[in-house]
Amino acid sequence: MNNSYQNKHSRTLVEPFKIVGDWNCQLKKLQEMFPQLTNADLHFQTGKEELLLARVMNRLNKERIEVIEIIRKGQVKRVM
Repeated sequence: MNNSYQNKHSRTLVEPFKIVGDWNCQLKKLQEMFPQLTNADLHFQTGKEELLLARVMNRLNKERIEVIEIIRKGQVKRVM
């Protein structure tokens, strides 16, 4: 049981993360939720998601998986 938990937890920690959707819209939502996040913290370049995660983790003092969950909540796909 413990080994199973560790394997699941380890996969989650190294899970690749990609930004999807309109980042500018997500950026505004994140800044509303967390006013301490600066434009520099949320600066995004395609393919450099890990740098973005590291800056946000540092600013919010949260773990990687927590930051990913916060960002994913803002990645709502619009259905037209």
